[in-house]
Amino acid sequence: MFVAAITSQAEDLKLITLDPGHFHAALFQREMLPGVSPTAYVYAPLGPDLTAHLNRVAQFNLRRDNPTHWQLEIYAGPDPLKRMLTERPGNIVVLSGNNREKIDRIEASVRAGLNVLADKPWIIEPEAFPKLQAALDTADRRRVIGYDAMTERFDVVCQLQRELVNDREVFGAPLKGTPDEPAVRIESMHYIMKEVAGAPLLRPVWFFDIRQQGEGLTDVGTHLIERAQWTLFPETAIDYRRDIVVLSGTRWPTVLTRAQFQRVTGAAEFPDFLRGAVKDDQLEYFCNNSVSYTLRGVHVRAGVRWECEATGGAKDSVRSVFRGSKSRIEARQGEAERFRPELFVIPANQNDRFAVRNALQRKMETLQQTYPGVAMEDQTDGFHILIPDALRVGHETHFALVCRRFLDYVRNPKLLPIWEKPNMLAKYYVTTKGVELARKTNLKSTKP
Repeated sequence: MFVAAITSQAEDLKLITLDPGHFHAALFQREMLPGVSPTAYVYAPLGPDLTAHLNRVAQFNLRRDNPTHWQLEIYAGPDPLKRMLTERPGNIVVLSGNNREKIDRIEASVRAGLNVLADKPWIIEPEAFPKLQAALDTADRRRVIGYDAMTERFDVVCQLQRELVNDREVFGAPLKGTPDEPAVRIESMHYIMKEVAGAPLLRPVWFFDIRQQGEGLTDVGTHLIERAQWTLFPETAIDYRRDIVVLSGTRWPTVLTRAQFQRVTGAAEFPDFLRGAVKDDQLEYFCNNSVSYTLRGVHVRAGVRWECEATGGAKDSVRSVFRGSKSRIEARQGEAERFRPELFVIPANQNDRFAVRNALQRKMETLQQTYPGVAMEDQTDGFHILIPDALRVGHETHFALVCRRFLDYVRNPKLLPIWEKPNMLAKYYVTTKGVELARKTNLKSTKP
């Protein structure tokens, strides 16, 4: 499994959480981190976002099993960025919250010589792309780490799909596809109303402002674009100017009633900053997108959908399909899979089933050392990859694994792969360009 091993060290690192506005900020402290001081610092304006963050960390400290023991030093006042940069009580800044000013805060932090672990997305508008380049360049000059928290790299289904796509005996060569029949299709479904750590999630009102949160593609869609390039071209630098052509984008809203908005935010009224998106006393939340592009000649389509509330036990889910000359490697998470991610190998031609099966069996044997217990079973149209429960860790656990990998890089910057920087640029070029094209296509929609 793709997990960093960190030996016990002196507590040489200290966390600073800056203006936490998303529950992911607390998940970075879901467990104690080796070599990181239990004293952590929080800088934020006084308000519900700060209160929610402190409550989540307190729940980690108070849980019965494996409780944490974080000790928080809190500044609750105006201009938290300025105060944090003045006092600089730690050397790692954690950012997860309002996305509008996130890239400016990242750039200011790395310019001050602080390492940054930032939740996606770093940018949500195409005009901010030069700022992304500048922030990464500044981090290089200051010799600090700016790291994008790509949690799906630590998901066993994503890891095994990547392994199989890059086995030429199983997958063959990647197909090129067409815009109508892409070789790679990745789609995610999300729900506005959900539970986190067993409690209903109360979202901040600004979450529904695409100028602050971003549209679906520039927000959660970041993971989809990352997954395509991370799977197809592992550990390979991608040049967005030469390797990517964004062809088209679409957008459409999810409509929330006043009652639904109140239920998920606690606010009885739509705030003034959302007035332009309210039609007939309902909120048009432009959180749905799709983008079509080519990645080194391979046609990719990625799509993000949000619905208000799940029914029938559905959960946030992703379906990803990679088509090769010998087989199709498909991750599903639908009702048939009981909403649990499962992986399948479907031969491109049933006449080749025997050869694909033999190659897949050999691959399973070689994977045992890294993924003990992984196996395969025959199905009518292909093969199901059996993944032991011991290898499956939840979404919340992925954040601790991201932290551990990030800490490796902070302690030894030479470990940071050289492809991380160009591939970050490539990823955010697709997300922002896709939304830009979608807005031009949908001129009648509310434009931020």
